Amino acid sequence: MSASPTHDVSTVSEPPVVVGVDGSEHSLLALEWALSAAAQLGSPLVVAHVRSDALQLGAARIASLGPSPELPDTVLAAVRTAVEERGHTLPVRYESLDGSVADALPAAARGARLLVTGSRGHGGFASLLLGSTSRTLAATAPCPLVVVPHEARTAALEDGAEAGRVLLGLHTEETPDEVVAFAFEAAHHRGVPLEAVTAFRLPPQPGALIVAPSPALQVPPPLPLSDDMEEQLVREASLEQEERLRPFAARRPEVDLVPVVVPGDAAGVLVEGSRDAGLLVVGRHHRHRFGSLLVGSVAHAVLHHAHCPVAVVPPAAG
Repeated sequence: MSASPTHDVSTVSEPPVVVGVDGSEHSLLALEWALSAAAQLGSPLVVAHVRSDALQLGAARIASLGPSPELPDTVLAAVRTAVEERGHTLPVRYESLDGSVADALPAAARGARLLVTGSRGHGGFASLLLGSTSRTLAATAPCPLVVVPHEARTAALEDGAEAGRVLLGLHTEETPDEVVAFAFEAAHHRGVPLEAVTAFRLPPQPGALIVAPSPALQVPPPLPLSDDMEEQLVREASLEQEERLRPFAARRPEVDLVPVVVPGDAAGVLVEGSRDAGLLVVGRHHRHRFGSLLVGSVAHAVLHHAHCPVAVVPPAAG
């Protein structure tokens, strides 16, 4: 097994699922998820390991001395043995990559169906819920990125409702079509319901915006919104959500769509819903005006706190 350069997988006939491994417990959980996902989707699997800096440096020094056997990638060899012992029948390719993880994995995932990683790898602090590599990949991956949290169930893409529903975080005006389509396809392939969640903040009462110039002119605390007013806001948001989802539901009528519209913080609602979900889908959002890629606040929050695997779907190129 030789180290190979970063590889554009768009040349293969069927787009693969790519999983990044480093031998850590987190990456092995991601590998289990990716194996199940690839089998469910009918896609080949690419298992990619970015060699350590020391191994890359040693290999370069040996190569500079003339032709010689390449240094073995012991991490990838161990992972390959573990996969083969499981008896999976899907096509699996193993790639040993050079460069930084943040550069090599996105390059390896060009044209891929999914890129899958664990929430953290080797190193760092055990108390951190999300590693720096996963944060970077969430902003730069060229395809949907699935981050499998360390406390997640073995989120295998099994048939039936036991796999857990797909949860979609939907902002009716901002969520790109690619995100909604991905969620419908995920629910279709898993054979589970799709719960589309639109959460919105209630508008503040006018009295809450008034700053009294002196204690003598203090305004009493504003009364909460009436039930009728809150119900009206929910109805309006429900109509907007139904209109946004209608064309996707028409293309996938077999998907059991569960629309949910609630007042509240979107990230908090999604994190709570992720406790019994199989997959949470959010959009990446947006490109900064200076050209740098950013992860939106909701995606950032759920990546750190969700209880199930999170798919971060990038917008269309252009």
